[in-house]
Amino acid sequence: MNNDNDNESEDPLEFLETPPELTSDPVDLVVESRAHGWRLDHYLTRLYPNYSRQLFNRAIRIGAVQVNGLDAKKSRRLRVNDRITVRLPEEPDSSIQPENIPLDVIYEDEHLVVINKQANMIVHPGKGNYSGTLAGALQFHFDQLSDSAGQHRPGIVHRLDRDTTGVIIIAKNNQVHDKLSKQFADRVVNKEYRALTWYELDFDADYIETHIRQSYRNRERMIVTEEAENTRFAKTFFEVLERFDGFTYVKLLPETGRTHQLRVHMQHKGCSLLADVLYKGGPEFRLSNLTDVASSGLSDIELDEVLISRQALHAFRLEITHPQSGKRMQFEAPLPEDFMKTLEALRRYRSKK
Repeated sequence: MNNDNDNESEDPLEFLETPPELTSDPVDLVVESRAHGWRLDHYLTRLYPNYSRQLFNRAIRIGAVQVNGLDAKKSRRLRVNDRITVRLPEEPDSSIQPENIPLDVIYEDEHLVVINKQANMIVHPGKGNYSGTLAGALQFHFDQLSDSAGQHRPGIVHRLDRDTTGVIIIAKNNQVHDKLSKQFADRVVNKEYRALTWYELDFDADYIETHIRQSYRNRERMIVTEEAENTRFAKTFFEVLERFDGFTYVKLLPETGRTHQLRVHMQHKGCSLLADVLYKGGPEFRLSNLTDVASSGLSDIELDEVLISRQALHAFRLEITHPQSGKRMQFEAPLPEDFMKTLEALRRYRSKK
């Protein structure tokens, strides 16, 4: 989400556990075997996820990054044992300021916090969004948070997209953070989402298994594509909860955690999420999308009511093993008001009964 994650995504470079800290002084790196063939800019951003690709591209452009003693292009393909020298360019202060933003706390103990994230909230700063984030709110409300993921992601173990609501877990110390991160990496965390889609899914339940990569035309989008070097496998189980005339209420269980996985998988099935502009779900979803004046007896003004103005996706349930007690725990976030309003309108105007 991405994130800000949906959806959430943990992708550290396992083969280089403690890369040297980047500073304005030169830092030397040696390319490991598993990074053979990677692009230079991709390697640096995956090695240092708290720094943006734009920053590394700027560093490459001004000659602050060299490979084997020579200036290199960002697209340069790396080889085993290549020696990279990196010197960070000066950056303006972008430290997170605490912000008094209300949070809906589902659960809290001395080790972790579980939040019901609202819509229109970025999880952590990035791409010029340094205010109104969950990270800023966490800094205000909690005295202690982990810093394993870096100063821009205090306590944040996984991500949800900006307009995806629901359960997100926060670590209060680094030991807890690392244990939770390992659960995500080992895929022993059970995640359940609820979604409303255009059209009807072809089966009542099934797996979606594809490869996903970033779109070359629109860098904000992910696309389904054939398996290749720069793609990642993604797997989602879906179960139809309710069918309507031309719409579906569906439960989604992601088994991998790729960026925008659920949104792009639903589009791939021909059932884009309602109001998901990025994945062809259209703009705001209105009552007029379900009925008309003649059928409903409502006025044009009443039919113009916006039911939901962001992608209809909600992180409904999260199940983890508590990193301290070892107890299996499950957390739920009730469906938000806009989601419920849309679901009720579907039941009223597009019921199949």
